[in-house]
Amino acid sequence: MVKMVIFFKRLPGMTVEAFQEHWRTRHAELTARLPGIRRYVQNYPLPGAYRKGEPKFDAVAESSFDDTQAMKTLAKTPEYAAVNGDEVNFIDRTSMGSIITEEHVLKDGPVAAEGVKSIDFVTHKEAMPIDEFFRYWRAQHGPLMLEAPAVRRYVQSHTRRSIYASGRAPAYDGVAMSWFDGMQALREAAATPEFARLREDVQKFVAAEKSPSVLVTERVVLG
Repeated sequence: MVKMVIFFKRLPGMTVEAFQEHWRTRHAELTARLPGIRRYVQNYPLPGAYRKGEPKFDAVAESSFDDTQAMKTLAKTPEYAAVNGDEVNFIDRTSMGSIITEEHVLKDGPVAAEGVKSIDFVTHKEAMPIDEFFRYWRAQHGPLMLEAPAVRRYVQSHTRRSIYASGRAPAYDGVAMSWFDGMQALREAAATPEFARLREDVQKFVAAEKSPSVLVTERVVLG
């Protein structure tokens, strides 16, 4: 299964409330009708992100399919045309980006209904070969995340290797997603020795200045 991770901002002048309402209702309904889509998840930045200014993204969507052929076939359907046509009603199309990834579930524990999800977009350090980056991220950094008891679920979505083989440069090399019971649990976890080791390890393979993150509320629309 492959997962497309899509990220974008709202139309200039549109309120966050109006943007989220449209995405949650009309656009979600259209997306759920796409032929071949297996799972669709919407991620909304926590309100606190707006009290501090503007977050990098107003929305992060996850759309999963059996394979890339299913995605190519989808592009020719009227349902896909309807989704595309609706985007102009609430999305700043110039802000949109996406990566096609392969998902690696490293920890699959229970997720709290009122939990918090951390989405970390990841870009490798320029000096590190991309294959070494993927290996290190999964085999070295991944186990460190598993040592943190506050992390209920942990998933790495690696940008598909084929995009690099084609000579293209993806927006990000992948996305890490971590689930916590809530903000208090996340704050307490941040002060632990396990998270200190995680922060130190990240500096070895991630270009921090090119790797934004956002705390979100997750809404599973389909799947």
